[in-house]
Amino acid sequence: MGSSTTATERDARLVNARDHRVNPGEIAIGVIIGRTSEFFDFFVYAIASVIVFPKLVFPYLDPLTGTLWSFAIFALAFVARPVGSVLFMAIDRAHGRGAKLTLSLFLLGTSTVAIAFLPSYEQIGAAAIWLLAAARIGQGLALGGAWDGLASLLALNAPENRRGWYAMIPQLGAPIGLIVASALFAYFAGNLSAEDFFSWGWRYPFFVAFAINVVALFARLRIVVTPEYTHLFESRELQPVPVTEMLRNEGMRVVLGAFAPLASFALFHMVTVFPLSWIFLYTQDTPADFLMIEVVGAFFGLGAIIASGWIADRIGRRTLVGSCAAAIAVFSGVAPLLLNGGPLGELVFMIIGFVILGLSFGQSSGVVASGFTQRYRYTGAAITSDLAWLFGAGFAPLVALVLSANYGLFSAGAYLLSGAVCTLLALWLNKTLAK
Repeated sequence: MGSSTTATERDARLVNARDHRVNPGEIAIGVIIGRTSEFFDFFVYAIASVIVFPKLVFPYLDPLTGTLWSFAIFALAFVARPVGSVLFMAIDRAHGRGAKLTLSLFLLGTSTVAIAFLPSYEQIGAAAIWLLAAARIGQGLALGGAWDGLASLLALNAPENRRGWYAMIPQLGAPIGLIVASALFAYFAGNLSAEDFFSWGWRYPFFVAFAINVVALFARLRIVVTPEYTHLFESRELQPVPVTEMLRNEGMRVVLGAFAPLASFALFHMVTVFPLSWIFLYTQDTPADFLMIEVVGAFFGLGAIIASGWIADRIGRRTLVGSCAAAIAVFSGVAPLLLNGGPLGELVFMIIGFVILGLSFGQSSGVVASGFTQRYRYTGAAITSDLAWLFGAGFAPLVALVLSANYGLFSAGAYLLSGAVCTLLALWLNKTLAK
């Protein structure tokens, strides 16, 4: 990386200069820490977009309309994410992966802390909306740049008969991030007065997110900038290539790879963000109570993700992903009845939803990355993941809430069904996916 090497990278190299050996366990730890950090940021914002921003930023609107506008801003990060990947890939090629990670996570931390200091609409008027949108776009750009290739490196070093197991490891960050974010918000929402919560309590999880980002940065830098791992990335051809070149050669794989996990990514928001908004707007349940239900569901999801690795290695990843898509299609029909069935129905909805999600989501990263030739795997997996999140999840809370508010919960179930159909169609069109 020459003269462009940052002081942080040099410090990380010094820490690892002695007795450092490449091993899958270390890669796995770096992957889990990095993904937990990203998903914690994601869920902190998602929860605030339901219980905080409609009141803080859109107080002049009714609760439903304010939540819809909040979800529209929520989606901006998913639109910005592919742009961030393209931008930071160029930085990667010019200055190295360490510089790229440092800049992207600095941007992510800055954007997150900026939200923590966000003034209300009553204080600065419409400028609060623009500041929130700008911070959300900053988060999206940064998440695109946070792609470090460690998940692909882990997959490429996995034994032939344990690909499913290694594919699920990066996905563990999602339920862990949700558990911590939900528990934090539940604690503050349940133990503070409404005045204190909306004044300062909601801001605390965003400060925690910044601290976690700092830890994640050093955890990943101590891996990616060491000579051993630099050589391993190069020998595995996990290097950035121009996005236009990758699309010319692997464009169809990007399209099919983006649609293959659509069922999983759509369900992801249908059991995390959307039900919180529905409960908050249309029932008497308190946000703190439902957030704890989400924590319980997330623990089931964590166990299901681990189980997905074991199952995929025995029946095949493709069979598992296809079976889960079919299960999601069935779940889309009963989910509205459960979500509308009171506290017990909500708990059953979350547990079943998270179990199916864990089994499916546990192998979704393997679906996205599968099929790329080695030269294009690093760039192709990043762009495909960005597009999968954009198509499958970015607008899911907004669309589901619009549909359910106007046509009832079964219309949201139909939306989830469409994601399952897209996954099955993508698997049918490309027999090499999820191998």
